Amino acid sequence: MTPTIEQIAAQLQGYDPQSLRADTVLQFLDKLVQPVDEMEQVSVFDAFERVLAQDIVSPISVPPHDNSAMDGFAFDGGALQAGQRLSLKVVGTALAGEPWQGSVGPGQALKIMTGAVMPAGLDTVAPQELVQATADTVTIAAGVLARGDNRRKLGEDLMQGQPALRQGERLGPAALGLIASLGIAQVPVWRRPTVAFFSTGNEILSLGQAPRPGAVYDSNRYTVFGMLQRLGVQVIDMGVVPDEPAALEQAFLQAGARADAIITSGGVSVGEADYTKAMMRKLAGASGGVAFWRIAMRPGRPMAVGRINGAADGAGGRSAVLFGLPGNPVAVMVTFLAFVRPALLRMMGCKAAPAPLLRAHSLEPIRKKAGRTEYQRGIVSSAPDGSLRVCTTGNQGSGVLRSMVQANGLIVLGHDQGNVATGDEVDVMMFDGAL
Repeated sequence: MTPTIEQIAAQLQGYDPQSLRADTVLQFLDKLVQPVDEMEQVSVFDAFERVLAQDIVSPISVPPHDNSAMDGFAFDGGALQAGQRLSLKVVGTALAGEPWQGSVGPGQALKIMTGAVMPAGLDTVAPQELVQATADTVTIAAGVLARGDNRRKLGEDLMQGQPALRQGERLGPAALGLIASLGIAQVPVWRRPTVAFFSTGNEILSLGQAPRPGAVYDSNRYTVFGMLQRLGVQVIDMGVVPDEPAALEQAFLQAGARADAIITSGGVSVGEADYTKAMMRKLAGASGGVAFWRIAMRPGRPMAVGRINGAADGAGGRSAVLFGLPGNPVAVMVTFLAFVRPALLRMMGCKAAPAPLLRAHSLEPIRKKAGRTEYQRGIVSSAPDGSLRVCTTGNQGSGVLRSMVQANGLIVLGHDQGNVATGDEVDVMMFDGAL
């Protein structure tokens, strides 16, 4: 049975919804979010960025035969003698895809192209740029080769019957190539989770609406959309929902009936959440529930998380995981990267370890208050000695969206960390592949 919000909270040491550590949030979400369990068979092209639902066992060895790694001349490497050059008679040519049908005896060599099958008895290839060749003779200088050079062995990459890829792997370009190299046309993958998202607030303008005092154009839906697209889930854009109980309830009912997860922005800060809490609890159901958190982090302190049902009485029907994010544009992106993205990867069935934080030397002092995790927008570059260095983008206000465009990563300052001096090492989370 799926645990309730209260049961999950009871398992976490030091759980305090009014001052929640960032690492505790990740532990909570790891227990709350469950992987999808529906498998699909798709083509290799369609498997890109999908998560593998079963191990792929190699039906063949790769490569399927010993072959040449270079254009050159194949011969028996046992003929090589230390300090002596070697002259061999060329008896033919082996092309890729056209195995040599003749025989190669002692004192003989075979001109061979990259990828061509190595005939029996030949184990070494002399690259054509390292030899002197005439019409029917090739001479190899002393000391330029060792026996076995430039030969790829049968099964060197993968032996028949071995797992080529494991369940839970997210399939990138290299994985697609590996699958295709095995002659496999259909790939078992988990269904893509469906994520519904909308912005809330009476002050939010949709594109095309005329400006008005006190109102701002909706940017959060577009950043959330982009991050979800990068992740590879199915998305449902539900637009902007006003801060009205009836409108919010209808939006949550529709989203809960269609989606595996719901992402909202706005409406979770102190003073905004009272009726939202009541409405969400109404929709939670027996195994549901919604927790409103104050996370010890900057930016992105307020957040709601839980489960709601797509049924008006909160019972039965489909259950969706809710991520209620803050309204400030930068806070939305930071909380998504820190918490929502890892949770959705788990929902996708991905078992890969998260990308490690890198270490970089700070080019400036950074003020930091111990007792919260801070995510500052940074520009990471390489120093002349090859080490990494980082500087902030300047103004770290949670509404300065332009700074996220300028940045290529986040400077992650841990919960217990204090001020940073120029030259100190800090953790950085790179955006590559996520933003």
